[in-house]
Amino acid sequence: MKTEKSEFLARSKPLVRKLIDLLSEDYKYVSVLGTDTKGKSYVVSKTGTEVNDFMFAERGFVVRVHNGVNYSEYSFNEISEDSLTSIVDDIKTKLNKVAPEISVNSYDLVKEEELCDQFFSESQINPESISSETIIEELTKIKDAACALSDLVVNFSVSFHSMHVSKIFMSKKKDLEQSYLICQAMAICVARRENKVKEFYYPLSGMKGYEILADLEGAYKQTVEECIKLLDAEPVKPGEYEVICSPDITGLIAHEAFGHGVEMDMFVKERAKGAEYIDKRVASPITSMHDGAAAATHVSSYLFDDEGTIGTDTVVIKDGILKNGISDLLSALKLGTTPTGNGKRQSFERKAYARMTNTFFEAGNDTYDDMLASIKYGYQIEGMYSGMEDPKNWGIQCIAVLGREIVDGKFTGRLISPVVMTGFVPDLLQSITMVSDQVELDGCGYCGKGYKELVKTSNGGPYIKARVRLG
Repeated sequence: MKTEKSEFLARSKPLVRKLIDLLSEDYKYVSVLGTDTKGKSYVVSKTGTEVNDFMFAERGFVVRVHNGVNYSEYSFNEISEDSLTSIVDDIKTKLNKVAPEISVNSYDLVKEEELCDQFFSESQINPESISSETIIEELTKIKDAACALSDLVVNFSVSFHSMHVSKIFMSKKKDLEQSYLICQAMAICVARRENKVKEFYYPLSGMKGYEILADLEGAYKQTVEECIKLLDAEPVKPGEYEVICSPDITGLIAHEAFGHGVEMDMFVKERAKGAEYIDKRVASPITSMHDGAAAATHVSSYLFDDEGTIGTDTVVIKDGILKNGISDLLSALKLGTTPTGNGKRQSFERKAYARMTNTFFEAGNDTYDDMLASIKYGYQIEGMYSGMEDPKNWGIQCIAVLGREIVDGKFTGRLISPVVMTGFVPDLLQSITMVSDQVELDGCGYCGKGYKELVKTSNGGPYIKARVRLG
């Protein structure tokens, strides 16, 4: 079924159009982004049950105007016939009050073409049609079944989060509308033996509805089993190893290495080394990478971004050559490039930055079995924990849950945990010698710009074979 549009935004559109007309008497460019996001979060564990509104639920508008030099923005929650005059007066009197001695960047006017379009995602079961009691009951069944598997399980939590995003973007030439549903579910097991405690998780996410929870019902047993195995894991001996990266680790590398590394607002600020390597080799010839709202159908897919730019499929790396960055509208204006539809806001009250959407490596031509057989001694790295990058110097750090030891092309059953993978981005990517033939994406997490400005992203790819430093 198609996702329903926001009645609030539908009622507001005629007033937004009137606001644009009023402001256009004084400003050469005016646009309005309207947002209505709602959702629920459910968590059931041995310690209790939590039900909350989705943490990024919001409803409001942001106006962007060209003030003659650059762009100013003004956000507000409600719009009505009575409030139009005060909104216009506030914009005219409160914006652009920069002291004369302070230098500011100048930006050209946005050049727009006439565009009217809309997008509504599809799902099997709308979670808004399922009662909280039913959802809690389903999560509780999974939790109870998992806890009954072993006395070593000290806690098992099951979560389900739904997010219904509705947005409009309007200007003198644009009238865009979208409404989409994304859901995620996760099982997390914590096991303890004597003084040793380990955690293992199983994530699910996508542009889907409540039906995603059915996939989690069959995964709780695997989650418990893997967590208990981790109790016997040993620390890795630091060194350089041949490894196979599972799709979530491949995605973590993509996200940290050439996701953040090619956000083009960093090009403008001269804080990204990637700007120096466009059309140069940065990875092995069998390596290609994409980012874009139109590159995949997942949690960060949409018709238009938060600046009204249509989402694209950006080829970041092609056959090992760095081809493109990902940009917001204003960075593209400053750099003289075409915006890629990557302007995203944490909320309508926040600034738009160049941000990742669906970031992943392309599939290759190798089979997983051939990759495994080719490893003389090394590990298969699995389970994304976290990552960091240094766009200025291209250092990268990826933390994974575990590594499975491989000897002569076979798993020995020995595990290492946790696993820290570090290195210089081009060295890591140029060491890739095999790429499997299927791509998987995960979008359970959130991406920050530095330490803040959280937005939803997905990342992934195929299995890759590379040579990396582990510690």
